[in-house]
Amino acid sequence: MAALPLEQSEPAIALLWLAQADTPDNEPTDELSAPPEPLSQELEELEPLTPQPNDFEVRDEAAPLVQQPEIIDGRQPVLPPENLDPSANPLLFPTEPDEVTVDLTQPITLLEAIALARRNNQDFRTAFLSLERAQAGLRAALAAQFPTLDASATISRTDSAQSELANRGRQDNAFSDLLGDQDTITDSFDGRVELNYNIYDGGRRPAQIREAERAIRFNQLEVEQIEAQIRLQTITAYYSLQESDARVDIEEAAVENAQQTLRDAELLEQAGLGTRFDVLRAQVDLANSNQNLTNALSTQRVSRRSLVQVLGLGQQVEVTIADEIRPAGTWELPLEETIILAYRNRAELEQQLVQREIEEQQRETALADIRPQVSVFANYNVLGVFNDSEGLADGYQIGARVRWRFFDGGLAQARRDQEAIDMEIAEVSFEQQRNQIRFEVEEAYSNLLASDENIKTATVAVQLAEESLRLARLRFQAGVGTQTDVIDAQTELTRARGNLLTAIISYNSALASLQRAVSNVPTNQLFDLP
Repeated sequence: MAALPLEQSEPAIALLWLAQADTPDNEPTDELSAPPEPLSQELEELEPLTPQPNDFEVRDEAAPLVQQPEIIDGRQPVLPPENLDPSANPLLFPTEPDEVTVDLTQPITLLEAIALARRNNQDFRTAFLSLERAQAGLRAALAAQFPTLDASATISRTDSAQSELANRGRQDNAFSDLLGDQDTITDSFDGRVELNYNIYDGGRRPAQIREAERAIRFNQLEVEQIEAQIRLQTITAYYSLQESDARVDIEEAAVENAQQTLRDAELLEQAGLGTRFDVLRAQVDLANSNQNLTNALSTQRVSRRSLVQVLGLGQQVEVTIADEIRPAGTWELPLEETIILAYRNRAELEQQLVQREIEEQQRETALADIRPQVSVFANYNVLGVFNDSEGLADGYQIGARVRWRFFDGGLAQARRDQEAIDMEIAEVSFEQQRNQIRFEVEEAYSNLLASDENIKTATVAVQLAEESLRLARLRFQAGVGTQTDVIDAQTELTRARGNLLTAIISYNSALASLQRAVSNVPTNQLFDLP
C-alpha cells in the first residue's frame, strides 16, 4: 500500500495509531472472549490538521514563511490559570510533607504552558533583572554629563595645647597680672559649597555612555535568546509528556491484547484444541506487557514533574496534557533560505557584534587615563568663631584644573591591548556561533524531513500490523495457526504504534527546533531593533 501524503493521512493517524487492537472484522467467536474496549476516546476522535495563521513574521525583504498551526502561535493572548503560579516568596522553604504534596492537577494547552514558562521561569526572570541592571548602568554613565555640587559644614570645639603652654609661661612672668591668660577653647563654624565639572576627560565619558547603551542591547538580546530557549524547552517537555501519556495508552492496549490472547489460549486448552505450552507463552507475554506498562507509568510521572520544573510552578501543582497529538505544521522554505534567515534573525550573532563594540568602548576608556583632563571648579565658604567678636567671614574661589599623566608604567597601553584582544575573541566567537547556527538549522531540517517520511511509513505499518494480528487470531482460533504467531503479531503492532508515536513527536520536536534555530519568531521579538 502506498504511503499517504501527510495532509491526507492524518485522519488515518488519529484513528489507527492508538485504536483498539481488533478491527470490527476481527471479532472472536462466541466461545472466546470479546475484544477489548476502544482506548482513549479523545485520542481516537482527532480531527485532520487545519493550518492556522502563520507563526512567523520575516523581517523586511525575507520571503514569507509557511503557515504554522494555532498550537504554537504565541501571538494570541493566553491567560493561564493563576492558581498554578509558585509562591510570591522566592525564599520559600517547605518543612512539612503536606507542603509538597500534590493537591492540584490541571490540564493545560501548549500555549498555556509557554505563557506559564515566560511568567514563572527563573532563568527568564533573572535575564530581565540583568536588563534592568544594565539600564541602571546607563543612567549612571549619563550622570557624568552633569556637574557635581557638594556642600559641607563643620562645627568644632578646640582646646588648644599651645595656648595652655603659653598661659603657663605667662604665670612665671612678672607682668602676668597685666598680660592675663588666653582662652584655650575655641568654638568655630566652617561651611563650604563647591561646584565641579569635567569639561574634557580624555573621551572616558562618551565611551562609558556608549558602552552602557550597548550593554543594554546585549541584555535585550540575552532576554530574547533565553525566551527562545525556554520556549523550546517548554515545547520539548510538553511533547515529552504527550509521548509518555501515549506510551501508557499503547502499553495498556498491549496488556489488553495479551489478556485476550491468554483468555483465548485457556479456552482452547479447555476445549482440547490448545496446549499448556500456548497458555504459558501467553502468560509470559502478559507479564512482559505489564512490566512495560509499569515502566511507561513511571516515565509519565517523571515527564510531568519535568514539565512542572520547566514551567516554574508551585510546590503542590501537577499538570497534564490538554492538546491532541498530531503533526504541528509544515515547513516550506528550502534549506538554503532557512540558513540565511537564521543568520539574519539569531540574537546570538548580533550579541557577538555588540560585545565587540563594548570591548572597543572599554579600550577608549583605558586610553583616557593618559589623555589630558580638564575641569573647572567654584567654591564658596563661610568661617566664624563663636567666642570672639569678629562675626562670620566668607570667601570664594573659582578656577580650572588641567591634569595630564605622561607616564603610568604602561598600564593604559596594556589595558588597551587587552581590550583589542577581547575584540578579536568576539570576532572569532561570531564565526563559531555562525557555524553552530548553520549546524542547528541543518540538523533540525534533516530531522524534520526524516520524521515526515517516518510518519507516512509508520502509518502504513500500523495498518499492516493490525491486519496481521487479525489474521493471526483467526488462524489461531481456526486451529491452523500457533500462539507464537499471535504473540509476534501483537508485539509487531505495539512496536508499529510506538514507531508512529515516536515519528509524530520527533516531527513536532524537529519543527520546534527548526523554529528555534531560525529564532526571532513573533514571540521572541521582545524588543525593537535599533
